[in-house]
This record gives sequence, C-alpha cells and structure tokens, in this order.
Amino acid sequence: MTLPILHRAPIAPQNSLDELASRLTVGLQEDGCLEVQPGIFFYRVSTTDQPLHIVLKPSFCVIAQGAKETLIGDEILRYDTAHYLITTMPLPLTGKIVKASSEHPYLCVQITLDPQLVTTMMVEAGGALPRGDRAIKAMNVCQLDPHLLDATLRLVQLTESPDDYRVLAPLVMREITYRLLKGNQSSRLQHLAKLGGQLHRMAKAVELLQERFNQPIRIDKLAQELGMSASGFHAHFKATTAMSPLQFQKQLRLQEARRLMLNEHLAAAEAGSRVGYDDASHFSREYKRQFGAPPLRDIERLCRLAFD
Repeated sequence: MTLPILHRAPIAPQNSLDELASRLTVGLQEDGCLEVQPGIFFYRVSTTDQPLHIVLKPSFCVIAQGAKETLIGDEILRYDTAHYLITTMPLPLTGKIVKASSEHPYLCVQITLDPQLVTTMMVEAGGALPRGDRAIKAMNVCQLDPHLLDATLRLVQLTESPDDYRVLAPLVMREITYRLLKGNQSSRLQHLAKLGGQLHRMAKAVELLQERFNQPIRIDKLAQELGMSASGFHAHFKATTAMSPLQFQKQLRLQEARRLMLNEHLAAAEAGSRVGYDDASHFSREYKRQFGAPPLRDIERLCRLAFD
C-alpha cells in the first residue's frame, strides 16, 4: 500500500473549524451517524480501534475534528481538518478513524452530491471551468480552502432552522458545487455529469453492478451494454474505481451479506446465498478475509459493540 504525500495546505480558519465542531456536537451528542436533512449526514466517533466498511455515495466530506484513513484499491487516503474527501461514484470502502477520543471525538459532515446540480453548474459555468485529466479515480483527498469551509459551515447552520434551510440551502449547495468545479476537482466531478463519454459509461457500469451484485458478471456482455470493448471497459473501470469489476462486486456482496446478518438476522449460509455465493465455505473464507473474522464471530462482536 502507498500513502500519498499531501502538500502543505493553507491553514483553515480555526474559528470556523471550532464553530463547525460545536454545531456538529450539538446536533449529534452521542457516537453514530445522523441524517439531519436529506443528503446531509453528521458523524461522531470517539474511538480509533474499529475498521469501518461502507458503500459511500457520491459525497463531499469535511472533518471538523479528528482524522480518518480510507482505503481505495491499494492506496490509503488520509484526511483531516485541513483536507476534505470527495467521491464521485458509489464505492465500497474500508476506513478507519485514526484520531479521536472521548474528550475530542471525530466529527465530520458528509454532503451528498447531486448529479443534476453538477451538470447544471457545469453548463452555466461553461468555459470558466479548468480543464484537467479525465482518467482519474473517483475518490480523492484535497486541501480544504476557506471558501469551501465557510460554505459548509453555513449549510450546517441552516440545518438548525428548517424554514431557512428550505429556502437557502439550495443556494449554498450551488455555491459548494461551483467551488468544487472551479478547483482541482473539476475533472473528477465530471463522473457525475450527464454529458456522455467514458466517464458517463463508468458511472452507468457502477449502477449496473449495484443492481446486479448477486448475479454472475459477464464482462463481455456488460461491456457490450456500455458500447465498449471488454478490455477497454476493464481498464477504464479500474482506472476510475481502483478496483476490477469482480473486486467491486465482491465488496458489494460481502457488505450486503453483513447487513443481512446484522439487521435481518439471517444465518451466514442464507446471507451468502442471497448475495450470490453458491458455496458456504467460500463465502466464509471471503468474509473472514474482508472483515477479519468468520461471519458468526464478526456479527457477535458487532452486536456486543452495539450494546456496550
């Protein structure tokens, strides 16, 4: 694994970070996740000992306190109060909080990105947007500039007043999207824009794999649906998601199986079968490799954590 070296970032205004942390603390007073408005999530975590496995929607994430590492392919992305995370396709990810305590918990706000708004802002901005490399991964960590931090803080402030949020939040979301497009995320955000081309095909491929995650993959057939050669599809998909289509599908299957066992109380064999595994022992081996323990032991541990 390689840990990218991040260039020194301009220091985000500490008073804005402090206020953001304070508002997140008031909005979420215990560890967990809360959707305070549609597509706006607050996170609070007080420990650093548990890996996190999620499928992250296209989002813009700002940390007000603490730090986190996320694994994509063989690369570890670390972000903190000076850097934000952006992902422009739904990706199955493994992450870990690396800086948090009961006195100073990890605090983060996740803002879901709207593909239609991205497309609209790209059309409105026209030639004002920078050009960049389109063959890039769907996730990145970038320096948080004061303008983005200020807009994020104003959006969080609005969540505390439903009437104000209804009227003003769309304006702030336009500003956030525009600032992301004006910065060095312009090429990456084109993953979300409905403008055609290879990036649109990769977004469609992710959508199809999510819909058919419990079915066998036929790369040649999927590539044909997307109007691509099998080799071209495979290469573009891995360049965008840092995973092969088969790796992507396996991550989706295992995370869904975990959810079925934890939330719907299915037995391991039934959960494995539901997500597409014909062999229970193969499912158990893959599950242990992903989550560090066999299905039954992992679910028992998660249940204990939930009631501690």
